[in-house]
Amino acid sequence: MLANLTFAQDLLSVVSGVAVGFTLGLIGGGGSILAVPLLLYLVGYPDPHVVIGTTALAVSINAYLNLIPHARAGNVRWKEAVIFAIVGALAAFGGSSLGKAVDGKKLLFLFAILMLVVAVLMVVRRTPKAGQDGGQPKQFSLPKLLVSAGLVGLLAGFFGIGGGFLIVPGLVFATGMPMLAAIGTSLFSVGTFGLTTAINYARSGLLDWIVAVLYIAGGIAGGYAGARVATHLGANGKGTLNVIFALLVGAVAIYMIVKNLSAF
Repeated sequence: MLANLTFAQDLLSVVSGVAVGFTLGLIGGGGSILAVPLLLYLVGYPDPHVVIGTTALAVSINAYLNLIPHARAGNVRWKEAVIFAIVGALAAFGGSSLGKAVDGKKLLFLFAILMLVVAVLMVVRRTPKAGQDGGQPKQFSLPKLLVSAGLVGLLAGFFGIGGGFLIVPGLVFATGMPMLAAIGTSLFSVGTFGLTTAINYARSGLLDWIVAVLYIAGGIAGGYAGARVATHLGANGKGTLNVIFALLVGAVAIYMIVKNLSAF
C-alpha cells in the first residue's frame, strides 16, 4: 500500500536522491546501493517492496542519463550492451517476481548482506595502472556473457538494484573489453534491469510515482554536482573517498541486519 508522506518526507526524498546521485557522480559504481536504506530509514517509507520498486525506477533513469555522455564519447560497445541487457532483463523479471513474494524484512536482511559484499568489493577493487585498460583483448566468449548476464540480472531484479558493480567485471570477464568501455556499456544494462524491475513492481501497485519523481530530480542535481567534484579530485582523493563510502555502506548494512534479524 502506498504511503501518504508529509511535506518534510517529500523534501527528504529529494535530499536522498541528491545523496545517491552525488555518490554516483563522484565514485561511480556502487553509489546507488544506498537508495533503498535512505528511502526506508531517512525518509521513513514504511513498505520495503514499494521502496525497492520506486528506487529501481530512479536508478534506471539515472543510469540512462549517465549513458548519454559515455555513448557520445564512444565508450559503449552496443552489441555486448544489447545482448547483456536482453538476457539480464529476462532474468531481472524473474528475480523481481521472486523478490515480491519474499517477506519484506527477510528481503531487507538479504539486501544488507549484499551491501556488505559491495562494501568489501569497493575496498579491494583495484584501479588499472596507467597504460592498462583492465581488459584482455580477444577474450570474447558468448557463453560467458550469457551466463554473467543471467546471474547479474537475477540478482538485480531480486534486490531492485542496478547491479553496475557486478555488470562491469562481468563484461570484462566475458569480453575482455577495456574497463572504460565496460563502465559505459554497463549503464545500458543498469538502466534496463532497473526499468524491468520497476515495471514488474508497478504492475502490482508497488511503485510510488511521486516519490520516484522526487528521487530522480534530486539524483539529477546530485549527479551533476558529484561529477564536477570528481573532475577536481586526483586518483588518490577518489580512492580515499571510495574507502570511506565503503565503510559507510558497511555500517548501514550492519544496522539493517540487526534491525531485520527478527525475520528469521
